Amino acid sequence: MKKTILAAVIGIAWAGASLAADPAIGVWKTQPDDGAYAYVEMVPCGAAICGTIQRTFRDEGEYMSENLGKKLVIDMVPDGNGDYAGKVWRPSNNKIYNGKMSVSGNNLKLSGCVAGGLICSKQSWQRVQ
Repeated sequence: MKKTILAAVIGIAWAGASLAADPAIGVWKTQPDDGAYAYVEMVPCGAAICGTIQRTFRDEGEYMSENLGKKLVIDMVPDGNGDYAGKVWRPSNNKIYNGKMSVSGNNLKLSGCVAGGLICSKQSWQRVQ
């Protein structure tokens, strides 16, 4: 019994450490969409990665969007090679899409698709921190 508990604790700690080292973790600047962009904080959410809108900007500067604190990237599950699959919420039309994400250094590519992936919208994000 003690060995089983110890193995479970070690497994949980290992999973937590691997998520902490996940390249998607951090704050990312979105590409402008309908004249606005945001800073999205990516954090572990269970075995996946989720991204919440932390700050919002327009040409005139930072503003208090009604979308602050809302989840934009939903349950992106990593495949271990820098690619992820999950859901993406688009604030401008309030729709959730099947999403894919890939991280390469300080660049993150995000896509949301409908019709089984036949129609997709893509963005490139830059790491802020």
